[in-house]
Amino acid sequence: MTAVGEYGVVTVAGHALSRAQVEDFLYEEADILDAWRYDDWLALFAQGARYEIPTTDYAGWSLHESGSFVDDDYDLLLARVKRLKSRKAHAENPHSRTHRLISNVRAFAHEDKLRVTASFVVHRARDGQFDTYVGRYEHLLLPTDDGLRFWLRRSILTHEALPAGARLSFIL
Repeated sequence: MTAVGEYGVVTVAGHALSRAQVEDFLYEEADILDAWRYDDWLALFAQGARYEIPTTDYAGWSLHESGSFVDDDYDLLLARVKRLKSRKAHAENPHSRTHRLISNVRAFAHEDKLRVTASFVVHRARDGQFDTYVGRYEHLLLPTDDGLRFWLRRSILTHEALPAGARLSFIL
């Protein structure tokens, strides 16, 4: 695994990528999610991508053995976006107010993809309740001629438990 090099660039599948490009991709995604622009968010995924949020006791084993809050293949991701855009998503109608912070972004070459780790904090306000979700990202990004795309989007909560009444009906 090769980290971003001396000049802040890592080459993956013939694409030279800087840490700034990776950070901009993650910041743009955060802005998209905070604005509830789901079609734009979905466009950040490659066909065949996965979206995962393991349970809070995750220790790197299979999501299928340990359980997960979200374990979506691309078809389930499409269905999730369709539901969140409809009025049927009562838990998010009206939408929560969210604000995302991303830090400690690291990028590594991983075969023909880019492995990205980062820390996140998501502040959420809904129905007079304020929740903070803290965790880390472990993504695999696919470099394309049109920019980076998620191949695996994994959000790992680092809290031991979610607060009473906290919901994960929005995107971490």
